[in-house]
Amino acid sequence: MNQNPKKQKTMKIPIIVTITISIMFILIILYFTVKPSDLAKLSEINIRYEFLFAAVILNFVSWCFWGLRLKILSNATDPKLGVSCWDSTKIVMANLFLAGITPSMAGGEPVRIYLLNKDGMSFGCATASVLGERLLDAVFLLICVPFAFFIFRDKIDIGYISFGLTIGIFVFLIAIFLFLYAIFKPEKIKSFLIWINKKLSRFSKKKEKKSKVIDRINREVDNFHYSMMVFIREKKAAFLSGGFLTFIMWLTTWLIPSMILFGLGLKHNIIYSIVAQVFLIIIIMMPTTPGSSGITELGLAGLYSFIISNAITVYGHPLVDLLGFDQTLLVLTGVFVILFRFITYHMNLIVGAFFQYRIFKSVASFSMDMIRKSDSE
Repeated sequence: MNQNPKKQKTMKIPIIVTITISIMFILIILYFTVKPSDLAKLSEINIRYEFLFAAVILNFVSWCFWGLRLKILSNATDPKLGVSCWDSTKIVMANLFLAGITPSMAGGEPVRIYLLNKDGMSFGCATASVLGERLLDAVFLLICVPFAFFIFRDKIDIGYISFGLTIGIFVFLIAIFLFLYAIFKPEKIKSFLIWINKKLSRFSKKKEKKSKVIDRINREVDNFHYSMMVFIREKKAAFLSGGFLTFIMWLTTWLIPSMILFGLGLKHNIIYSIVAQVFLIIIIMMPTTPGSSGITELGLAGLYSFIISNAITVYGHPLVDLLGFDQTLLVLTGVFVILFRFITYHMNLIVGAFFQYRIFKSVASFSMDMIRKSDSE
């Protein structure tokens, strides 16, 4: 009885830290970009609210494509289960909260695995379905990166952006290598996980029979390997369908900032905006702060200051006559960052918290112990 409150308390820490960091960086960006006197002048321009509304709708639509992809992959690994599109979309929305408060959105995977397992799928098959999503994302982004560098070459000359991209791509490639190694060398992975468990068990107060742990590791690695090989050898059509939905899902998400820019009266190069999103994803996938708060805001400001500057230079903007070029650039960059983060991050937290509470009856109590317990039953 005393264990649950402790877990809830520890889960509240990343929630508080994430939201605090995000709000802090938004306030810093506001302080350096938007003056109180600028807000009155900003209200004089024609804000296109229909584009801002479209940005919100696109965010919801991207969840639907994500849910459809999860449905296809899940039903491919376990055809008898028959996950519906609405069930998989609810799983996606429930995972948004924990994904938003953990580095690299890694917290969302345990939620999706647990809920698929709760619906009747084995833990290994659920893991394969969820990590299959990650593999599709990784392959798609890996294809996009060279094109993004070609289009954006010599466009961005900001030290911390270049440094972040270098580190992000390096980590990204290592993760893909390890993932593929886990698929094709399951025995090596078993040995490695058993070795890790042996080292960690020295620090654990909860002792478990060595044979039981080894059996569990062997069983789940075998389940994962089998499920992934099913994708590669037998369910290629499902994997290709998942790949197509991956493209549609990311494209839908990457059009959100363009809708926001159009809403602010900024005609711009949509291709530049999409390329900036590719770079931003690579940066925020690094395991840094919870929800990549702070990193995302700084990355957005750095990447989109060029896009907004280019839009003002090429197409002009009504604020230039009121504030001048430099101050217009600062104001529009600051407002853009705030709107983008609210639509794609804070809104995700709100929706994710609602669905997570509906499922778990608590926003802060989810833990990996739920997965272990459900797997052992």
